[in-house]
Amino acid sequence: MNTYYNPEDLAKFGKIGEFGGKDLAAKFFNYYGETFKDGALSEREKSLIALAVAHALKCPYCIDAYTADTISKGCSEDELMEAVHVTAALAAGVTLVHSVQMINKAKELMM
Repeated sequence: MNTYYNPEDLAKFGKIGEFGGKDLAAKFFNYYGETFKDGALSEREKSLIALAVAHALKCPYCIDAYTADTISKGCSEDELMEAVHVTAALAAGVTLVHSVQMINKAKELMM
């Protein structure tokens, strides 16, 4: 299948430092790795959060990666879909709450 996002490119992510910025790439991957270790949140919880954020930011690479990661950490289909629904609800809420700005401006202009 021909797509704009080539799924094979995800495996190349670890090589982003090849085009300069090797030190920055190393720092990023160190930070990234440390962030996803067990802490106040478990690796499993962090993976579900990452899956939700991947949907919010609409990154097909991240969606693929964190779908696989959450499943490898024992998450069920229901948990994956619930994370996506939380993302969708929050995105809708973010859009709707910004209507307050529009309402305020409309009232200002109509007075």
